[in-house]
Amino acid sequence: MNIEFREDVRQLIEYRRFDSFTPIQEKAIPLILKGRDVVGISATGTGKSHAFILPILQMVDVSSNTIQSLIIAPTRELAIQLYKMTSEINMFNPDIRIKLIASGKDKERMIDSLSVQPHIVIGTVGRLKDLFVEESVLRLDGVRTVIIDEADMTLEMGFIDDVDMILGKLNRKLQICVFSATVPDQLQSFLKKYMYRPVIIEATEASPLNPKIEHVLINCRYSTYQQKLLKILPGINPFVCMIFARTKKEVIETAQLLKDSGYDVVEIHGDLSNRERKQALKTIGSDAASYIVCSDIMARGLDIESVSHVISLGLPSNLDYYTHRCGRTGRSGRTGTSYILFNSSDIPAIRQLKEKFNFVNRDYRRGEWVETRDFDFRPRRHSKEASSEIMSIRNRPVKKVKPGYRKKRKQAIENIERRERRLAIKQKIREEQKERAKKAQRQKGGY
Repeated sequence: MNIEFREDVRQLIEYRRFDSFTPIQEKAIPLILKGRDVVGISATGTGKSHAFILPILQMVDVSSNTIQSLIIAPTRELAIQLYKMTSEINMFNPDIRIKLIASGKDKERMIDSLSVQPHIVIGTVGRLKDLFVEESVLRLDGVRTVIIDEADMTLEMGFIDDVDMILGKLNRKLQICVFSATVPDQLQSFLKKYMYRPVIIEATEASPLNPKIEHVLINCRYSTYQQKLLKILPGINPFVCMIFARTKKEVIETAQLLKDSGYDVVEIHGDLSNRERKQALKTIGSDAASYIVCSDIMARGLDIESVSHVISLGLPSNLDYYTHRCGRTGRSGRTGTSYILFNSSDIPAIRQLKEKFNFVNRDYRRGEWVETRDFDFRPRRHSKEASSEIMSIRNRPVKKVKPGYRKKRKQAIENIERRERRLAIKQKIREEQKERAKKAQRQKGGY
Protein backbone atom coordinates (compact mmCIF):
# COMPACT_ATOMS: atom_id res chain seq x y z
CA MET A 1 0.00 0.00 0.00
CA ASN A 2 1.67 3.16 -1.25
CA ILE A 3 0.26 5.77 1.17
CA GLU A 4 2.13 8.59 2.88
CA PHE A 5 0.60 8.54 6.33
CA ARG A 6 0.79 11.62 8.52
CA GLU A 7 3.55 11.42 11.15
CA ASP A 8 1.23 10.76 14.11
CA VAL A 9 -0.67 8.04 12.22
CA ARG A 10 2.62 6.47 11.14
CA GLN A 11 3.75 6.39 14.78
CA LEU A 12 0.48 4.70 15.74
CA ILE A 13 1.04 2.06 13.05
CA GLU A 14 4.53 1.41 14.43
CA TYR A 15 3.16 1.30 18.00
CA ARG A 16 0.59 -1.32 16.92
CA ARG A 17 3.43 -3.28 15.28
CA PHE A 18 1.71 -3.51 11.93
CA ASP A 19 4.61 -5.01 10.00
CA SER A 20 2.19 -5.55 7.14
CA PHE A 21 -1.46 -4.77 6.50
CA THR A 22 -4.14 -7.44 6.33
CA PRO A 23 -6.04 -7.93 3.04
CA ILE A 24 -9.10 -6.02 4.28
CA GLN A 25 -6.85 -3.13 5.33
CA GLU A 26 -4.92 -3.20 2.04
CA LYS A 27 -8.16 -2.93 0.07
CA ALA A 28 -10.23 -0.60 2.27
CA ILE A 29 -7.79 2.09 3.42
CA PRO A 30 -6.94 3.57 -0.03
CA LEU A 31 -10.62 3.56 -1.04
CA ILE A 32 -11.76 5.33 2.14
CA LEU A 33 -9.01 7.92 1.72
CA LYS A 34 -10.30 8.55 -1.83
CA GLY A 35 -13.78 9.22 -0.44
CA ARG A 36 -15.42 6.09 -1.85
CA ASP A 37 -18.33 4.32 -0.19
CA VAL A 38 -17.19 0.87 0.91
CA VAL A 39 -18.88 -2.36 2.01
CA GLY A 40 -16.22 -4.41 3.79
CA ILE A 41 -17.13 -8.05 4.34
CA SER A 42 -14.64 -9.85 6.52
CA ALA A 43 -14.61 -12.42 9.29
CA THR A 44 -13.79 -11.84 12.93
CA GLY A 45 -10.12 -11.17 13.62
CA THR A 46 -9.15 -9.88 10.17
CA GLY A 47 -8.24 -6.36 11.27
CA LYS A 48 -11.29 -4.61 9.87
CA SER A 49 -11.46 -2.11 12.77
CA HIS A 50 -8.15 -0.53 11.78
CA ALA A 51 -9.23 -0.71 8.15
CA PHE A 52 -11.47 2.28 8.92
CA ILE A 53 -9.79 3.75 12.02
CA LEU A 54 -6.51 4.54 10.25
CA PRO A 55 -8.01 6.43 7.28
CA ILE A 56 -10.39 8.34 9.57
CA LEU A 57 -7.44 9.50 11.66
CA GLN A 58 -5.50 10.37 8.52
CA MET A 59 -8.37 12.58 7.31
CA VAL A 60 -8.86 14.52 10.58
CA ASP A 61 -8.46 18.28 10.33
CA VAL A 62 -7.53 19.38 13.86
CA SER A 63 -7.98 23.06 12.95
CA SER A 64 -11.70 22.49 12.50
CA ASN A 65 -14.05 22.47 15.52
CA THR A 66 -16.66 20.25 13.92
CA ILE A 67 -17.40 16.54 14.15
CA GLN A 68 -15.91 15.10 10.98
CA SER A 69 -16.35 11.34 11.38
CA LEU A 70 -19.00 9.22 13.08
CA ILE A 71 -18.53 5.53 13.98
CA ILE A 72 -21.74 3.69 14.88
CA ALA A 73 -21.55 0.44 16.89
CA PRO A 74 -24.43 -1.88 17.90
CA THR A 75 -23.24 -2.54 21.47
CA ARG A 76 -21.61 -0.58 24.25
CA GLU A 77 -18.79 -3.12 24.49
CA LEU A 78 -17.91 -2.71 20.83
CA ALA A 79 -18.13 1.08 21.08
CA ILE A 80 -15.73 1.08 24.04
CA GLN A 81 -13.36 -1.25 22.18
CA LEU A 82 -13.32 1.05 19.13
CA TYR A 83 -12.92 4.15 21.32
CA LYS A 84 -9.86 2.68 23.03
CA MET A 85 -8.29 1.68 19.72
CA THR A 86 -8.92 5.08 18.15
CA SER A 87 -7.79 7.04 21.22
CA GLU A 88 -4.33 5.53 21.00
CA ILE A 89 -3.59 8.31 18.51
CA ASN A 90 -3.57 10.78 21.44
CA MET A 91 -0.20 9.38 22.53
CA PHE A 92 1.21 10.92 19.36
CA ASN A 93 -1.25 13.74 18.69
CA PRO A 94 -3.20 15.02 21.72
CA ASP A 95 -4.98 17.63 19.57
CA ILE A 96 -7.32 15.05 18.01
CA ARG A 97 -10.52 15.03 20.08
CA ILE A 98 -12.38 11.70 20.24
CA LYS A 99 -15.64 11.26 22.13
CA LEU A 100 -17.44 8.10 23.29
CA ILE A 101 -21.23 8.48 23.22
CA ALA A 102 -22.60 5.29 24.76
CA SER A 103 -25.24 4.06 27.15
CA GLY A 104 -24.23 3.58 30.76
CA LYS A 105 -22.56 6.98 31.05
CA ASP A 106 -24.18 9.90 32.89
CA LYS A 107 -26.26 11.76 30.32
CA GLU A 108 -25.99 15.26 31.83
CA ARG A 109 -22.21 15.04 32.19
CA MET A 110 -22.01 13.81 28.62
CA ILE A 111 -24.04 16.78 27.40
CA ASP A 112 -21.81 19.19 29.36
CA SER A 113 -18.69 17.66 27.80
CA LEU A 114 -20.03 18.48 24.32
CA SER A 115 -19.55 22.22 24.83
CA VAL A 116 -16.41 21.63 22.76
CA GLN A 117 -17.30 19.37 19.86
CA PRO A 118 -14.93 16.46 19.16
CA HIS A 119 -13.43 15.59 15.78
CA ILE A 120 -14.49 11.95 15.92
CA VAL A 121 -17.56 10.48 17.64
CA ILE A 122 -17.87 6.78 18.43
CA GLY A 123 -21.19 5.68 19.87
CA THR A 124 -24.06 3.27 20.28
CA VAL A 125 -27.19 3.72 18.21
CA GLY A 126 -29.58 4.52 21.06
CA ARG A 127 -27.48 7.18 22.75
CA LEU A 128 -26.52 8.81 19.43
CA LYS A 129 -30.20 9.04 18.50
CA ASP A 130 -30.98 10.49 21.94
CA LEU A 131 -28.36 13.27 21.85
CA PHE A 132 -28.55 14.06 18.13
CA VAL A 133 -32.19 13.56 17.11
CA GLU A 134 -34.03 14.20 20.37
CA GLU A 135 -31.78 16.50 22.46
CA SER A 136 -30.01 18.24 19.54
CA VAL A 137 -26.84 18.71 21.61
CA LEU A 138 -24.66 16.56 19.36
CA ARG A 139 -23.81 18.54 16.21
CA LEU A 140 -23.42 16.05 13.39
CA ASP A 141 -24.25 18.42 10.53
CA GLY A 142 -20.55 18.71 9.59
CA VAL A 143 -19.89 14.97 9.47
CA ARG A 144 -18.22 13.87 6.25
CA THR A 145 -17.71 10.14 6.90
CA VAL A 146 -19.96 7.63 8.66
CA ILE A 147 -18.80 4.13 9.58
CA ILE A 148 -21.37 1.46 10.49
CA ASP A 149 -19.52 -1.37 12.19
CA GLU A 150 -20.96 -4.88 12.55
CA ALA A 151 -23.92 -3.95 10.35
CA ASP A 152 -25.41 -7.46 10.41
CA MET A 153 -25.48 -7.35 14.19
CA THR A 154 -27.07 -3.87 14.09
CA LEU A 155 -29.82 -5.32 11.90
CA GLU A 156 -30.31 -8.39 14.06
CA MET A 157 -30.61 -6.34 17.25
CA GLY A 158 -33.33 -4.19 15.68
CA PHE A 159 -31.35 -0.92 15.51
CA ILE A 160 -31.36 -0.41 11.76
CA ASP A 161 -34.43 1.88 11.83
CA ASP A 162 -32.71 4.16 14.35
CA VAL A 163 -29.59 4.26 12.14
CA ASP A 164 -31.90 5.14 9.26
CA MET A 165 -33.31 8.03 11.32
CA ILE A 166 -29.81 9.34 12.17
CA LEU A 167 -28.54 9.17 8.58
CA GLY A 168 -31.73 10.78 7.30
CA LYS A 169 -30.88 13.96 9.23
CA LEU A 170 -27.27 14.22 8.04
CA ASN A 171 -25.77 15.90 5.01
CA ARG A 172 -26.69 13.88 1.94
CA LYS A 173 -23.14 14.24 0.58
CA LEU A 174 -21.82 11.65 2.97
CA GLN A 175 -19.18 9.00 2.62
CA ILE A 176 -20.71 5.87 4.16
CA CYS A 177 -18.68 2.75 4.88
CA VAL A 178 -20.25 -0.43 6.20
CA PHE A 179 -18.22 -3.23 7.77
CA SER A 180 -19.72 -6.57 8.60
CA ALA A 181 -19.01 -10.28 8.80
CA THR A 182 -22.06 -10.95 6.61
CA VAL A 183 -24.51 -8.87 4.59
CA PRO A 184 -28.02 -10.35 5.03
CA ASP A 185 -30.67 -9.77 2.36
CA GLN A 186 -32.62 -7.47 4.70
CA LEU A 187 -29.62 -5.11 4.76
CA GLN A 188 -29.51 -4.69 0.98
CA SER A 189 -32.31 -2.11 0.72
CA PHE A 190 -30.69 -0.01 3.45
CA LEU A 191 -27.36 -0.01 1.62
CA LYS A 192 -28.99 0.97 -1.68
CA LYS A 193 -30.81 3.84 -0.01
CA TYR A 194 -27.75 5.57 1.42
CA MET A 195 -24.65 4.40 -0.41
CA TYR A 196 -23.42 5.74 -3.76
CA ARG A 197 -21.79 3.16 -6.03
CA PRO A 198 -20.16 1.33 -3.11
CA VAL A 199 -17.07 -0.79 -3.63
CA ILE A 200 -17.68 -4.24 -2.17
CA ILE A 201 -14.63 -5.79 -0.55
CA GLU A 202 -14.59 -9.41 0.53
CA ALA A 203 -11.54 -10.49 2.48
CA THR A 204 -11.55 -14.07 3.73
CA GLU A 205 -7.98 -14.24 4.97
CA ALA A 206 -9.09 -15.39 8.44
CA SER A 207 -11.40 -18.05 7.09
CA PRO A 208 -13.20 -20.28 9.60
CA LEU A 209 -11.49 -23.09 7.70
CA ASN A 210 -8.21 -21.85 9.14
CA PRO A 211 -6.11 -25.04 9.46
CA LYS A 212 -4.70 -23.72 12.73
CA ILE A 213 -8.13 -24.21 14.35
CA GLU A 214 -9.09 -27.75 15.33
CA HIS A 215 -12.84 -28.39 15.50
CA VAL A 216 -13.84 -31.01 18.07
CA LEU A 217 -17.27 -32.59 18.61
CA ILE A 218 -18.08 -33.85 22.11
CA ASN A 219 -21.27 -35.87 22.57
CA CYS A 220 -23.05 -35.03 25.83
CA ARG A 221 -25.17 -38.20 25.56
CA TYR A 222 -27.09 -38.33 28.85
CA SER A 223 -25.47 -35.25 30.41
CA THR A 224 -26.48 -31.59 30.20
CA TYR A 225 -24.14 -29.12 28.50
CA GLN A 226 -23.06 -27.79 31.91
CA GLN A 227 -22.43 -31.25 33.37
CA LYS A 228 -20.32 -32.20 30.36
CA LEU A 229 -18.47 -28.89 30.55
CA LEU A 230 -17.32 -29.62 34.10
CA LYS A 231 -16.10 -33.06 33.01
CA ILE A 232 -13.92 -31.80 30.15
CA LEU A 233 -12.47 -28.62 31.70
CA PRO A 234 -9.73 -30.55 33.61
CA GLY A 235 -8.46 -31.65 30.18
CA ILE A 236 -8.10 -28.08 28.92
CA ASN A 237 -5.30 -25.77 29.97
CA PRO A 238 -6.30 -22.51 28.29
CA PHE A 239 -4.70 -19.13 28.27
CA VAL A 240 -8.18 -17.71 27.73
CA CYS A 241 -11.23 -19.86 27.00
CA MET A 242 -14.46 -18.34 25.68
CA ILE A 243 -17.57 -20.36 26.55
CA PHE A 244 -20.64 -19.55 24.46
CA ALA A 245 -24.17 -20.18 25.70
CA ARG A 246 -27.31 -19.55 23.67
CA THR A 247 -29.30 -17.46 26.13
CA LYS A 248 -28.67 -14.93 28.88
CA LYS A 249 -30.13 -17.39 31.41
CA GLU A 250 -27.67 -20.10 30.33
CA VAL A 251 -24.77 -17.62 30.56
CA ILE A 252 -25.68 -16.72 34.14
CA GLU A 253 -26.21 -20.35 35.21
CA THR A 254 -23.01 -21.59 33.55
CA ALA A 255 -20.89 -18.79 35.00
CA GLN A 256 -22.24 -19.44 38.51
CA LEU A 257 -21.61 -23.18 38.17
CA LEU A 258 -17.98 -22.55 37.19
CA LYS A 259 -17.47 -20.04 40.01
CA ASP A 260 -18.88 -22.56 42.50
CA SER A 261 -16.43 -25.11 41.10
CA GLY A 262 -13.45 -22.84 41.74
CA TYR A 263 -12.81 -21.46 38.23
CA ASP A 264 -11.87 -17.81 37.62
CA VAL A 265 -14.72 -16.61 35.44
CA VAL A 266 -15.94 -13.41 33.81
CA GLU A 267 -19.53 -13.34 32.61
CA ILE A 268 -20.87 -10.95 29.97
CA HIS A 269 -24.63 -10.53 29.56
CA GLY A 270 -27.25 -7.81 29.29
CA ASP A 271 -28.24 -7.79 32.99
CA LEU A 272 -24.87 -6.50 34.21
CA SER A 273 -24.87 -3.06 35.79
CA ASN A 274 -22.63 -0.36 34.34
CA ARG A 275 -20.13 -0.87 37.16
CA GLU A 276 -20.15 -4.67 36.74
CA ARG A 277 -19.70 -4.33 32.99
CA LYS A 278 -16.74 -1.99 33.38
CA GLN A 279 -15.14 -4.37 35.88
CA ALA A 280 -15.71 -7.35 33.57
CA LEU A 281 -14.09 -5.56 30.61
CA LYS A 282 -11.19 -4.47 32.81
CA THR A 283 -10.66 -8.07 33.97
CA ILE A 284 -10.77 -9.33 30.39
CA GLY A 285 -8.36 -6.64 29.22
CA SER A 286 -5.81 -7.55 31.89
CA ASP A 287 -6.03 -11.32 31.18
CA ALA A 288 -6.91 -11.81 34.85
CA ALA A 289 -9.52 -14.49 34.10
CA SER A 290 -9.03 -17.68 32.11
CA TYR A 291 -12.72 -18.25 31.34
CA ILE A 292 -15.23 -15.88 29.72
CA VAL A 293 -18.86 -17.02 29.60
CA CYS A 294 -20.96 -15.04 27.16
CA SER A 295 -23.65 -15.06 24.50
CA ASP A 296 -23.02 -14.51 20.78
CA ILE A 297 -24.40 -10.98 20.80
CA MET A 298 -22.35 -9.76 23.77
CA ALA A 299 -19.13 -11.35 22.53
CA ARG A 300 -19.11 -9.52 19.18
CA GLY A 301 -17.70 -6.42 20.89
CA LEU A 302 -14.77 -8.18 22.54
CA ASP A 303 -11.42 -8.22 20.76
CA ILE A 304 -9.22 -10.69 22.64
CA GLU A 305 -6.18 -11.98 20.78
CA SER A 306 -5.14 -14.42 23.53
CA VAL A 307 -8.10 -16.82 23.21
CA SER A 308 -6.69 -20.34 22.94
CA HIS A 309 -9.93 -22.34 23.28
CA VAL A 310 -13.59 -21.83 22.40
CA ILE A 311 -16.39 -23.99 23.80
CA SER A 312 -19.91 -23.95 22.40
CA LEU A 313 -22.68 -25.23 24.67
CA GLY A 314 -24.86 -26.38 21.82
CA LEU A 315 -25.20 -24.47 18.56
CA PRO A 316 -26.98 -21.19 17.78
CA SER A 317 -30.06 -21.15 15.56
CA ASN A 318 -28.12 -18.94 13.14
CA LEU A 319 -25.16 -21.12 12.21
CA ASP A 320 -23.21 -18.10 10.94
CA TYR A 321 -22.57 -17.38 14.60
CA TYR A 322 -20.49 -20.56 14.88
CA THR A 323 -18.14 -18.93 12.39
CA HIS A 324 -17.83 -15.94 14.72
CA ARG A 325 -17.32 -18.22 17.73
CA CYS A 326 -14.52 -20.37 16.33
CA GLY A 327 -12.93 -17.29 14.75
CA ARG A 328 -12.14 -16.02 18.24
CA THR A 329 -9.21 -18.42 18.42
CA GLY A 330 -6.36 -19.27 16.04
CA ARG A 331 -5.54 -15.58 15.59
CA SER A 332 -2.25 -13.85 14.82
CA GLY A 333 -0.66 -17.07 13.63
CA ARG A 334 -1.51 -19.01 16.80
CA THR A 335 -3.24 -22.38 16.97
CA GLY A 336 -6.63 -22.83 18.61
CA THR A 337 -9.28 -25.40 19.46
CA SER A 338 -13.04 -25.06 19.10
CA TYR A 339 -15.16 -27.56 21.02
CA ILE A 340 -18.87 -28.17 20.40
CA LEU A 341 -20.75 -29.89 23.23
CA PHE A 342 -23.80 -31.35 21.52
CA ASN A 343 -26.83 -33.50 22.12
CA SER A 344 -29.38 -35.03 19.75
CA SER A 345 -31.12 -31.68 19.14
CA ASP A 346 -27.88 -30.25 17.67
CA ILE A 347 -27.29 -33.05 15.17
CA PRO A 348 -29.10 -31.47 12.17
CA ALA A 349 -27.06 -28.28 12.64
CA ILE A 350 -23.80 -30.24 12.92
CA ARG A 351 -24.60 -32.06 9.68
CA GLN A 352 -24.85 -28.67 7.97
CA LEU A 353 -21.57 -27.50 9.51
CA LYS A 354 -19.84 -30.68 8.32
CA GLU A 355 -20.14 -29.35 4.78
CA LYS A 356 -17.83 -26.50 5.77
CA PHE A 357 -15.67 -27.73 8.65
CA ASN A 358 -13.55 -30.79 9.32
CA PHE A 359 -14.49 -32.22 12.73
CA VAL A 360 -12.87 -34.80 14.96
CA ASN A 361 -14.82 -36.66 17.67
CA ARG A 362 -13.34 -36.83 21.14
CA ASP A 363 -14.17 -37.19 24.82
CA TYR A 364 -12.24 -36.67 28.04
CA ARG A 365 -12.21 -39.89 30.06
CA ARG A 366 -10.14 -40.99 33.04
CA GLY A 367 -7.74 -38.10 32.67
CA GLU A 368 -7.07 -38.29 28.94
CA TRP A 369 -8.58 -37.33 25.60
CA VAL A 370 -9.77 -40.29 23.52
CA GLU A 371 -11.10 -40.57 19.99
CA THR A 372 -14.81 -41.47 19.87
CA ARG A 373 -17.22 -42.71 17.27
CA ASP A 374 -18.82 -40.15 14.97
CA PHE A 375 -22.56 -39.88 15.69
CA ASP A 376 -23.13 -40.37 11.95
CA PHE A 377 -21.10 -43.59 11.97
CA ARG A 378 -22.96 -46.64 10.72
CA PRO A 379 -21.18 -49.95 11.27
CA ARG A 380 -20.41 -51.66 7.99
CA ARG A 381 -21.47 -55.21 7.37
CA HIS A 382 -19.22 -57.82 8.85
CA SER A 383 -16.25 -58.86 6.77
CA LYS A 384 -16.36 -62.33 5.27
CA GLU A 385 -13.83 -63.47 7.84
CA ALA A 386 -15.89 -62.13 10.77
CA SER A 387 -19.14 -63.54 9.35
CA SER A 388 -17.49 -66.92 9.00
CA GLU A 389 -16.26 -66.79 12.62
CA ILE A 390 -19.70 -65.83 13.91
CA MET A 391 -21.43 -68.57 11.90
CA SER A 392 -18.86 -71.05 13.17
CA ILE A 393 -19.64 -70.11 16.79
CA ARG A 394 -23.40 -70.25 16.27
CA ASN A 395 -23.31 -73.59 14.42
CA ARG A 396 -20.73 -75.22 16.63
CA PRO A 397 -22.13 -78.67 17.70
CA VAL A 398 -22.59 -79.06 21.42
CA LYS A 399 -22.28 -82.53 22.86
CA LYS A 400 -22.65 -81.44 26.44
CA VAL A 401 -24.15 -78.12 27.52
CA LYS A 402 -22.01 -76.55 30.24
CA PRO A 403 -23.17 -73.82 32.66
CA GLY A 404 -22.86 -70.34 31.12
CA TYR A 405 -22.56 -71.72 27.59
CA ARG A 406 -25.00 -69.27 25.97
CA LYS A 407 -23.39 -66.32 27.78
CA LYS A 408 -19.90 -67.33 26.59
CA ARG A 409 -21.13 -67.78 23.02
CA LYS A 410 -22.79 -64.37 23.08
CA GLN A 411 -19.60 -62.82 24.52
CA ALA A 412 -17.47 -64.38 21.78
CA ILE A 413 -19.74 -62.96 19.07
CA GLU A 414 -19.73 -59.51 20.73
CA ASN A 415 -15.91 -59.58 20.81
CA ILE A 416 -15.84 -60.19 17.07
CA GLU A 417 -18.35 -57.40 16.42
CA ARG A 418 -16.39 -55.02 18.67
CA ARG A 419 -13.22 -55.81 16.72
CA GLU A 420 -15.06 -55.06 13.47
CA ARG A 421 -16.30 -51.72 14.81
CA ARG A 422 -12.79 -50.74 15.86
CA LEU A 423 -11.45 -51.62 12.42
CA ALA A 424 -14.22 -49.59 10.77
CA ILE A 425 -13.54 -46.56 12.98
CA LYS A 426 -9.80 -46.76 12.31
CA GLN A 427 -10.50 -46.98 8.59
CA LYS A 428 -12.77 -43.91 8.77
CA ILE A 429 -10.12 -41.97 10.69
CA ARG A 430 -7.48 -42.90 8.10
CA GLU A 431 -9.80 -41.76 5.29
CA GLU A 432 -10.47 -38.44 7.05
CA GLN A 433 -6.75 -37.92 7.64
CA LYS A 434 -6.06 -38.54 3.96
CA GLU A 435 -8.81 -36.12 2.96
CA ARG A 436 -7.48 -33.41 5.31
CA ALA A 437 -3.97 -33.94 3.95
CA LYS A 438 -5.29 -33.56 0.38
CA LYS A 439 -7.12 -30.34 1.28
CA ALA A 440 -4.04 -28.96 3.02
CA GLN A 441 -1.95 -29.80 -0.03
CA ARG A 442 -4.47 -28.10 -2.33
CA GLN A 443 -4.51 -24.98 -0.14
CA LYS A 444 -0.71 -24.93 -0.01
CA GLY A 445 -0.53 -25.29 -3.77
CA GLY A 446 -3.06 -22.51 -4.25
CA TYR A 447 -5.66 -24.50 -6.16
